Amino acid sequence: MIVAFSVTPLGVGEDVGEYVADAVRVVRESGLPHRTDAMFTSVEGEWDEVMAVVKRAVAAVEARAPRVSLVLKADIRPGVTDGLTSKVATVERYLSE
Repeated sequence: MIVAFSVTPLGVGEDVGEYVADAVRVVRESGLPHRTDAMFTSVEGEWDEVMAVVKRAVAAVEARAPRVSLVLKADIRPGVTDGLTSKVATVERYLSE
């Protein structure tokens, strides 16, 4: 499964990069395949391990912010691995035709 999620601290002002970095750090330390862009962090793995990482990432932000917003989207497709790379490669292949 691939989960794309965004954790946003609320009530801490406009500059939230430091808080978001706490969440991304948790994902990077998890050892699971992942990507971070301007809007979301995507992480790939089995249901329980991915959800555990999301929970820890939220907790890292929650430890410093009075309120946290979580947006999550999941692609649940048993048997597929390396989806983070293969899905993008498929689109790139069509773009190059």
